[in-house]
Amino acid sequence: MRKYKVGIVGATGMVGQRFVGLLSRHPYFTPVSLLASAKSAGMRYEEAVAGRWAMPFPIPEAVRDLVVLDAEKDADTLVGKVDFVFCAVNMKKDEIRALEEKYAKLEIPVVSNNSAHRFTPDVPMVIPEINPQHLSVIPFQRKRLGTTRGFIAVKSNCSLQSYVPLLHPLRTFGIKNVAVCTYQAISGAGKTFERMPEILDNIIPYIGSEEEKSEKEPLKIWGTLEGGEILPAASPAITAQCLRVPVSDGHTAAVFVSFEQKPKKEEILAAWKNYRGLPQELALPSAPEQFIHYFEEDDRPQAKLDRDLEGGMAISAGRLREDSLFDYRFIGLSHNTLRGAAGGAVLLAELLATEGYFD
Repeated sequence: MRKYKVGIVGATGMVGQRFVGLLSRHPYFTPVSLLASAKSAGMRYEEAVAGRWAMPFPIPEAVRDLVVLDAEKDADTLVGKVDFVFCAVNMKKDEIRALEEKYAKLEIPVVSNNSAHRFTPDVPMVIPEINPQHLSVIPFQRKRLGTTRGFIAVKSNCSLQSYVPLLHPLRTFGIKNVAVCTYQAISGAGKTFERMPEILDNIIPYIGSEEEKSEKEPLKIWGTLEGGEILPAASPAITAQCLRVPVSDGHTAAVFVSFEQKPKKEEILAAWKNYRGLPQELALPSAPEQFIHYFEEDDRPQAKLDRDLEGGMAISAGRLREDSLFDYRFIGLSHNTLRGAAGGAVLLAELLATEGYFD
């Protein structure tokens, strides 16, 4: 695998910082351009993130002195300089859609962490272990955009990683109804405890538009490619509630599920244990060796203990038991800024690179 030169759009935010950390030591990708809002443009990266570096590691030496570019005004300067960009910006959705299409039309592929294009019919929204086949919509998107290299691919909402990977291997039993309550870490809002004092000794029972994403995005992930578009699946029915909780990293999900053909508990555990996706088959650098880990202990998984499993890229499950209203209930956990955000996007980019979409 050759080395790809990469830009990070939104490099000063929390997810952008995660990208910087992951890419500074990546075997496929080298960050060569960092972009952010106009207020950070012209600064050295170290200066731009001064006072708000939120990672548990120092700023990598390779990027400290890179001059931050303006994500909107300097996009065309990346032509011929980068092979693709990661995008994680805090802007209005219509502005993000326009920005990402601008890069794509400059023939710079975009791997996006943003939600703006998740429901664009010819933009693949991919969890690499679950629906890599959706990447085959990219030629149709390129035709619409009028590009030969440029395209947009997105990852799904961070909280989905705590339950959709656990439901996916069970679809063979005919999932009928799902109820999920997600307990989401403050880093999902780009916050630390110092910058979000209102969360201390508190739970906030509202995260804007999160419940709609939690109910609808899985159906696109499980959808089918027809006529150059991805058509969402018609089922299962999903209802969700989403709460912000005083946890630094790690989204937890309480999941309730009913089936057309109720499996035995042992069948569910076997489905989780034996499930492998394309990233595992290809041994991609960011792919966990074991995608799903099940804990037998009654008090696991816990965010503080288990979020960093396999570099924060594995999915944890526990407390599988029968339910009085649904067939089963269980707990899921994922690291929201690794598997759920930057790490998931990097894994998607590894798959795109391996499949030749950047060439």
